Amino acid sequence: MEFNSTNTLIGIDGGGTHTRGILYRDGKIAATSRAGTTRIGAVGVGESCERTLNVILDLCEQADTDYTEIDGVVIGLAGVWLEEEKKRSAALLKTLARGHDFKFSNMMVTSDAELALEGAFQGESGIITIVGTGSIGLGNPKNKKELIRCGGWGIELDDEGSGAWIGREGLTGVVRGLDGRGQQTKLAEIIDSMFPSIDISKPRSIVKAYAEGAFKYHMLTPNVMKCAEEGDEICLDIIQRSAVHLAELPSTLAKQFDSKTVNVALMGGIIDNDTMLAGLLREEITKNSTLKLVEPKGNALQGALVMAEQLIQEDLDND
Repeated sequence: MEFNSTNTLIGIDGGGTHTRGILYRDGKIAATSRAGTTRIGAVGVGESCERTLNVILDLCEQADTDYTEIDGVVIGLAGVWLEEEKKRSAALLKTLARGHDFKFSNMMVTSDAELALEGAFQGESGIITIVGTGSIGLGNPKNKKELIRCGGWGIELDDEGSGAWIGREGLTGVVRGLDGRGQQTKLAEIIDSMFPSIDISKPRSIVKAYAEGAFKYHMLTPNVMKCAEEGDEICLDIIQRSAVHLAELPSTLAKQFDSKTVNVALMGGIIDNDTMLAGLLREEITKNSTLKLVEPKGNALQGALVMAEQLIQEDLDND
């Protein structure tokens, strides 16, 4: 994606597993930074804002840039959708920043999915399906004033097909096999070797380990995929079902578009890593004649820069 600006901008993509940040200056990326998840549902609004601010401060230190030089900041946080959530996060960030003698001028907090949509289509119409720790579909039909979404409810309610969902389904397969309610899966041996606190000969140790935070569902996902690729029937079934669930997202959203065909871009870590699931999902989507798979023009961080530039322009227009 080509992006040119004379402004100094910061973009933050706060995902369910990692948070990435960039500082753009003099027509190029001057600094990058990375931290853990800033998903409010996982760490709370206070910790989310603390981590986000630390990324911003790190970017400025790396680039030897004072806050007075920053023209615009756009932050996308996983799970932030309601206006009150966006405003609360923005207000807390500004309060925390004052403790570091840092003041924001043009700053906006929104959803990380909105950054991805902007990066993928650069204002054109289409649907993104994001497959990472969570899963969500987001679209911007020309016939509607607001963005439309599908999925993204969080692992507690939904997120079918996501990394967290795959890990949880894998764990369910393990305990069903241990009970004798289902076929045994190779994943059981892998979990036994991965986590010292788990002893498969004492199955309830799995429950104890999870309750004590020894692992998160998405940590099991790479091994579920590995077992699936090696022909493990339980894990292969999970990945196949995941593709079907994920394909429902753009198929459902496409019904709200006026056009006969709708562009669909796939994004997220599971897609970027070219996994078995990514291939199966592409196959599922191509079964729907109303959907046209396209490559995203840019990523979420690039979307953040575009939105930061728009934020500055809006501020100038309002003067």
